[in-house]
Amino acid sequence: MTNNTIKESEVNGNEYDRKKELEEFDNTKLGVKGLIDSGITQIPRIFQHPPETLFDFQKAVRITGDAENIIPVIDMAGTHEEVVQKIRDAASTYGFFQVVNHGVEVSALDRLVGAIRAFFEQPDEEKIKYYNRDSVASGVGYFSNYDLFHSKAASWRDTLQVQLGPKSVDPNAIPNVCRAEVMEWEKEVKKLSARLLSILSEGLGLSADRLSPESFLARINMAGQYYPYCPEPDKTIGIASHSDHGTLTVLLQDDVGGLQVKYNGQWIDLKPVRGALVINVGDLIQMVSNDVYKSGEHRVYANPLPRSRISVPVFFNPAITSDKLYGPLPELVSPEKPALYKQFTISDMNAKFLKKELKDKTMTSYFRL
Repeated sequence: MTNNTIKESEVNGNEYDRKKELEEFDNTKLGVKGLIDSGITQIPRIFQHPPETLFDFQKAVRITGDAENIIPVIDMAGTHEEVVQKIRDAASTYGFFQVVNHGVEVSALDRLVGAIRAFFEQPDEEKIKYYNRDSVASGVGYFSNYDLFHSKAASWRDTLQVQLGPKSVDPNAIPNVCRAEVMEWEKEVKKLSARLLSILSEGLGLSADRLSPESFLARINMAGQYYPYCPEPDKTIGIASHSDHGTLTVLLQDDVGGLQVKYNGQWIDLKPVRGALVINVGDLIQMVSNDVYKSGEHRVYANPLPRSRISVPVFFNPAITSDKLYGPLPELVSPEKPALYKQFTISDMNAKFLKKELKDKTMTSYFRL
């Protein structure tokens, strides 16, 4: 527990021991899937979000029709010049885009989704073996809501987290039911991330290696996210609105949907595209690019469908060091375009990230001059 732990709250005017209920839920080691398996028809109070959060979800105007496709789907088989320009445009406008013909076989993506689903839907006694909130130390952890004891309300999802860098976890520590698929995905996503970073670098008018993998892609975490059916989706959420704090995120999502991206004050349903991968720019790249690129704000609503939703984001970040400084690249700063952010270390950024609940973790606000 930390000083940020919420000890009690009010829902519908009734006080209750929130800390106790959080601990009781966590001690089951069965996550939100365990609640559904138990046959509940109403969600526990610890998952009920405050009115202002729910109101934001309900009042948002979802763009419909042709405009739903506003987030670009970029064919990486196009000419290099076209791909660089399209990714630059998408990263500077939305902070999000999808890529197809990215070099990863669609069958491999299908296998990964199936394997992550199999992990969460295996017998409880097998899954519980991996229940561990300290996946940073162990390399592998299954849990529900990493910020369970820090946030004002829990979200309706469970997670299997696997460390892929700077040092990959021992393969034997990965659950057998998804081991081969995760190891296959690790090789593919590392190659793709390096290619994307190179393209983003060129999109800034810099050399392809100016944003080097060694400086920006060393720390890698994969999260297999499981969103089971929620009996009261209007009272909770899947993931709160936030931007990713690191370099970039490569996301594989199944065909259920639920991811929304904010653009011009409206929430856009980012519809799944068969064989596509969702890419979003993180806060670090927005700051390094001096606001040329944008870190896209996004969220996931609670799953109202009887079929569970699977998504597999891989988060890329620099290694945590105490001395290397990050900030706007000198080549992108001029008297006409002064630096918008101060210099900072990744250890300082990470410390600030860990002190806040997810929805309060936009790093650009911390370091803006």
